[in-house]
Amino acid sequence: MSPFTASITSLDLADPATFVRNDPHAFWAELRDRDPVFWHQGTENRPGFWVVSRYADVVTCYTDAARLSSARGTVLDVLLHGNDSAGGRMLAVTDRPRHRSLRNVMLRAFSPRVLGDVAEQVDRRARELIKQVTRTGTFDFATEVAEHIPMGTICDLLSIPPADRPNLLRWNKKALSSDEADADPFTALEARNEILLYFTGLAAERHARPGNDVVSMIATATVDGEQLSVEDVALNCYSLIIGGDESSRVSAICAVKAFADFPDQWRAVRDGDVPVDSAVEEVLRWATPALHFARTATEDLELGGRRVRAGDIVSLWNISANFDERHFDLPLAFRVSRDPNRHVSFGHGPHFCLGAHLGRAELRALLTALVETVSHIELAGPPQRIYSNFLNGFSSLPVTFTGR
Repeated sequence: MSPFTASITSLDLADPATFVRNDPHAFWAELRDRDPVFWHQGTENRPGFWVVSRYADVVTCYTDAARLSSARGTVLDVLLHGNDSAGGRMLAVTDRPRHRSLRNVMLRAFSPRVLGDVAEQVDRRARELIKQVTRTGTFDFATEVAEHIPMGTICDLLSIPPADRPNLLRWNKKALSSDEADADPFTALEARNEILLYFTGLAAERHARPGNDVVSMIATATVDGEQLSVEDVALNCYSLIIGGDESSRVSAICAVKAFADFPDQWRAVRDGDVPVDSAVEEVLRWATPALHFARTATEDLELGGRRVRAGDIVSLWNISANFDERHFDLPLAFRVSRDPNRHVSFGHGPHFCLGAHLGRAELRALLTALVETVSHIELAGPPQRIYSNFLNGFSSLPVTFTGR
């Protein structure tokens, strides 16, 4: 990754390669200082958009759900090409008042009763995987461990048959990112369609013959007095599996890379000098799995001294907010004891991530398994960064674990 030396107007934040070929932290530090609410010029094929980089402004935008709508879409790739067809139907792209009613239904999937059994399976799966790879010498943590914990967890939550899980993982890995700079955008679209088709079939099946699983719970629920359609059930299951797998997977990979890069921080966790829960929060800040979320202004408003017009796209950059020196002391230091640590990796406000508790539980299980089994963590080759303007992380991480 090369250092950032160009003008802040020269980088294209809609291009996934930008985040692989440049040092993002140098760019964001300059942007926060010089132009914290920055107008990113459009092109012949897509509109311009606002770029919000300071922590305080990002939090303000997340809180202002009335004037900054999610219904047109919350990811730049979608918004720059039109409206999200799931607007008003999938929780993440629905505004109040329907958002509140739909969120109450979806929250049942994350009730203590439901998550109790799932959490036990997460702990067991993490321990088994870490024990297996610690005996093998050099291995790829991304493919041999990180791919299996969150996907297994969210599939357990949704009671997805084991035989169907490999396909879902394969589609998920293509839906929001790629291993190549020049990936065909239709590959991602095809993957997203495959996931939706799968859940449409599953939703129809559980709607006709409901069980005690989460998909049946959503399929038989009512929102504003009406039962959700099969298509709406599928859209919300799609959201759960995309969010539940992708963000947790890249966070797990980032955690192990950070501990390899900062062995003193690993020793602090391993030796019990710092609680695992504290380390989880710093991993989430450091990883920032979702680079941004986006909104659309519903009326004219002022933001950071700039005039935002109704209809403008406003992108909120978590990757910048989580490293804002105005909010975090020495933000470029990975410190597992950091306190307070009010990061925005799960967003903020009414659209705060529904699966935040589960995401934390997965990381806690991973770190606990590492503490129990691993003495030293070493990189065994160059990591492979993913190409995405939404997800932040790696698709490959060769490492060696030395057992305790």
